[in-house]
Amino acid sequence: MTDKNKTIKGAGGGRQAPPTPYRAPDTLHSRSFATIQDLISEGEIEGFATASKENRAKGTAAYLEASKKDIFFGDTPVLNASADSTNPQPTDFNFKDVGFDTRFGTNPQTALPGIPAETRTPINVGVTVTTSAPVTRQISNTDVDAVIVTLTWPQIQVAEDDGDLRGDTVEYKIQVQYQSGGYADIIIPSNGGTVTGRTADAYTKDHRLTIDRARIDAGTAFPLDIRVIRVTADSTTSDRINDFQVTSLQEVIDNNSTYNDSAYCAVRLDSKQFNSIPSRKYRIRGIKVRIPGAGANNSGTPTVDNATGRIIYPSGYIFNGVMAAAEYTNCPAMCLLDLLTSTRYGLGDHIQESNLDLFSFVAASKYSNELVSDLLGGQEARFSCNVNIQSPQEAFSVINNLSGVMRCMPIWSAGSINISQDKETPASYLFNLANVGVGGFSYSGSSLKQRHTVISVAYFNMDSTEIDFEVVEDSVAIGKLGSIVKQIRAYACTSRGQAARLGRAVLFAEQNESETVSFTTSIDSGVVVRPGSVIEVNDPVRAGARRGGRVTAATTTTITIDAEAQTTLPSINDSPTVSVILSDGTVEVGKIADITNGVLTLENSSTAVSKVNDQGVVIEQATFTSAPNVNSPYLISSTTLQTQLFRVIQVEEQDDINYVVTGLSYVEGKYNFINNPNVTLPTRNISLLNELPLAPVGLSVDEKIVVINNMARSKLIISWQAVTGVTQYQVNYKYEDTNFVSQVVFSNDFELLDSKKGTYTIEVFSYNSASFLSANGSQTTFTASGKTAIPEDVSGLSIEPVNEQFVRLRFNQATAVDVLHGGFVIVRHTDQTGSSATFASAQDIIQAVPGNATEAIVPALDGTYLLKFQDDGKRLSANATDIESSLVEILDSILIKFDREDNDSPPFNNTTTSLFNNTQYDSTKGGLNLISTAITSPATKATGTYDFIDTLDLGGTFSLVLKRHFQGAGYYPSALWDDRVGLVDSFPDWDGDAADSANAKLAVRTSTDMSTYTGFNQFSNGTFKGRGFQFRVTLESGDAAQNIVLQQLGYRAEMPSRTERSYVSGGTTSISPIDSGTSSSGVDVTFGSPFFVGTSVLGGVNFYKPSVAITIMGQNSGDYATIKTDSNGDFLNAAGTIVTGTGFNVSIKDANNNPINKKFTFQAVGFGKGG
Repeated sequence: MTDKNKTIKGAGGGRQAPPTPYRAPDTLHSRSFATIQDLISEGEIEGFATASKENRAKGTAAYLEASKKDIFFGDTPVLNASADSTNPQPTDFNFKDVGFDTRFGTNPQTALPGIPAETRTPINVGVTVTTSAPVTRQISNTDVDAVIVTLTWPQIQVAEDDGDLRGDTVEYKIQVQYQSGGYADIIIPSNGGTVTGRTADAYTKDHRLTIDRARIDAGTAFPLDIRVIRVTADSTTSDRINDFQVTSLQEVIDNNSTYNDSAYCAVRLDSKQFNSIPSRKYRIRGIKVRIPGAGANNSGTPTVDNATGRIIYPSGYIFNGVMAAAEYTNCPAMCLLDLLTSTRYGLGDHIQESNLDLFSFVAASKYSNELVSDLLGGQEARFSCNVNIQSPQEAFSVINNLSGVMRCMPIWSAGSINISQDKETPASYLFNLANVGVGGFSYSGSSLKQRHTVISVAYFNMDSTEIDFEVVEDSVAIGKLGSIVKQIRAYACTSRGQAARLGRAVLFAEQNESETVSFTTSIDSGVVVRPGSVIEVNDPVRAGARRGGRVTAATTTTITIDAEAQTTLPSINDSPTVSVILSDGTVEVGKIADITNGVLTLENSSTAVSKVNDQGVVIEQATFTSAPNVNSPYLISSTTLQTQLFRVIQVEEQDDINYVVTGLSYVEGKYNFINNPNVTLPTRNISLLNELPLAPVGLSVDEKIVVINNMARSKLIISWQAVTGVTQYQVNYKYEDTNFVSQVVFSNDFELLDSKKGTYTIEVFSYNSASFLSANGSQTTFTASGKTAIPEDVSGLSIEPVNEQFVRLRFNQATAVDVLHGGFVIVRHTDQTGSSATFASAQDIIQAVPGNATEAIVPALDGTYLLKFQDDGKRLSANATDIESSLVEILDSILIKFDREDNDSPPFNNTTTSLFNNTQYDSTKGGLNLISTAITSPATKATGTYDFIDTLDLGGTFSLVLKRHFQGAGYYPSALWDDRVGLVDSFPDWDGDAADSANAKLAVRTSTDMSTYTGFNQFSNGTFKGRGFQFRVTLESGDAAQNIVLQQLGYRAEMPSRTERSYVSGGTTSISPIDSGTSSSGVDVTFGSPFFVGTSVLGGVNFYKPSVAITIMGQNSGDYATIKTDSNGDFLNAAGTIVTGTGFNVSIKDANNNPINKKFTFQAVGFGKGG
């Protein structure tokens, strides 16, 4: 019977299929390598750019690795620019296994190793290598430089029992033996003698064995034995196939050409990455050229910036004609100089260095290497030259191209070549109708339609290694003429900023420098003017005014002009200048201070300052360096009418007497404009010929209170912007409803004196050179205040005690003119404080002080002081300025020194001359006074000083109260009775007029270390902090007829008393009581601030001892405190050292004289606060 609930299950689902055998990938493939030699440049070059910038040593692996950033296959670098040259990662390489070596074009230089000749000599071998039977062959050809050993594996694989095919590893060695001297390992498993992987086809591997060059040169290299040894055990089964054989040897004879003076390199490529030889580019730093040497007069030596190739000239460098050794630079001037003088690749066979004006090349170099904006937020050299000249070219073309890089023009003159650079240049000659031919000046220019408005500049972009374009536009010109594009190529340019500056220069020239001038001049001018120089021209036909002629008389400060009546002379307010040619042929410009009867007088004052341009060249001076010759040309320029400027482009000899000069318009402010797009180009006004002048704009009126004859008077100052070409204006004004009053003025401002409160209506018109008024005028109304404005409030009010009876109020001087002259400072006082203290409730405490005062001495009272300014019309400040005073107890003090210089022997130490400066001890007057030569000129206040001979030394830093001690008076040294005029009753005194313009001031300077001192500070009575104090008195006289004598001179030095407490119950600065401890030596206590106790010269050491009182807290009967002192009563610390000024030692004992621990406080009373 069967149980229906029982289920019988099978254990499997039938037999499973066996796994698919594994076959390892075929990883071993034979590869070929190609070695390419490229000629880079004539030498010697600096080298590859990245390695040079990183200062890698030539000939090192680090140099070659860094140089791979500058090797491009196509447009891709071998090594990424972002890689670390010292430790590049595999992912940093765009191409693997690239070999590289280079030579820099020196003479001599060694050949690159490993460059084979066109043919090789093969030696067939075909012998299998086993562990027991190495393969050995001998080389006896003494011309061989290397041997290539070729190894071949027919197959490498291992068949497993389960059907898998896997790879295997075979290790071997290659050894070399010279002249049977014993084998040495060349290839071992750890450096190339290992093959790992699987291949079902033949796999071949080459090893190049370079023969020791030293042995070859010594004749000990041959015969040479080469032995290949199998390290891995031989295969003994058919399942493991890894046998290999030496297929052949190749005798290699290298190419040993050195190619002296040529820079070249060799690149080794892996065929695995290239189907054909790729195009190559190399980024290098090119040929080394000479740069200027050490300058004259120790003015420094130029250096080259390694990062940029820019020459750095020391400030003030002066070239002495000597060139230094060659080094890399991209300075276009030095590159041009090298090309002109090189006998290998330049013009050195035709041009001698003596035919070159080296100074013009260095001047161009200095300008080219100045830093300007790169338009990307940084700076770069103004001009750089980076060019690869790969083919022969006409010398004329190359010279002009390199000169054009730095905006230069090469000139052959007087047997030498110099270069003239388009840079900011002052005028070197002057022309007007007095020194040109009867034809005058002839002008020509280009049509507006021919002028380009857009410049597209092509330059080589070093980042993309492609030609890039920088586009520069003149938006204003485009709006007028449309977009007219000009394509130009920036020769030798790799900088976007330099390309942009070139585009701006070309665009600027087309829009602003397209006009030429031509004229005839005589031989005396024609032989002086050179192409490239800048000339200054006044053409009265174009300017509408004669502003030039010839000098009839001259000094270094005056010029007398010809034909004054026909000359339109400018106003002095128009900032006029005169340019003149001096006897040495140079042009100087002087600032005119006065024009009277045809005589131009230069500024020539002690305050006159010469005007200098950006290059440090003086372009406007106060006096001429020498007097111009009679008949020298002169030109006058001013703000409203300036001369024309041209740069000479050609000087042609017409006959034996006359020369024709041609110039191109020159704008002196263009260079800053070209370098900086944000700069506004300055305009130059060269003509007054307007049909009608423009109306003045910017009309404004300002009211001021001025001092005239020591009286405050109100006036209106009417001003407007100067109109170009206008030197004359008409001003119409009226007050309220009165009639207009007209006034003709020759400047762009007008002053109306004694203005009154009310409304003024003002109109201003312009005149042109024909005296016609502008069609419209500028008009404005102005409400004047006259002298009705109230003074400002008093500011800067402070208070300081003088003594127990008085205090000093200090405040800022008033700015209102009618307070300073004729006004007062009102000082009041009230017992009230806070809001209860008002000016109305206060009373005058002293008589009003003059309005120009800055302090007032007033009685010391509790309450509030209130101050107001009062002008000469009795108007008071709107608000009172107040300060509260609460009298404090004046502490007692000690006088530590009362110094009197007049009590010294001799008085005022008059034998020590170093103490006196414009002062002297006058025995007849019995005191100190100013020397007579110090007060001869009334133009400025005469001053003199006297320094106290002794320094006050407190021995430490303390606050010290100083009070001056003076006794003296002003006097008239030459006052005689017969010199007096007027009635006797009017004499202020019988002994002589009151000499109130002479004064004396005492000052002190302080030091905390007795070596470094502050500046001198004036004082009468004040507190100063320091250790050392030095004193100086200043005598002064504001009147050449007055002097002052001090019969007594000195100071009082006082040290105030001070109390220091260790504990203040409930105070905000409470300190816990001190524990006395149980030590038998007591506890040391240090004062918060040292007390002054005297010095050996100030009272005596420890003479002013502080008093100390001890309070024991929780004191029991019999407890007492003792302070440790010596026999002189000086405080001692636990170690027995005197600490009288800085602290003390205290012990607390019980009735049995045993030390006990108690809390205590102390109170110390002494003098001075140190620290």
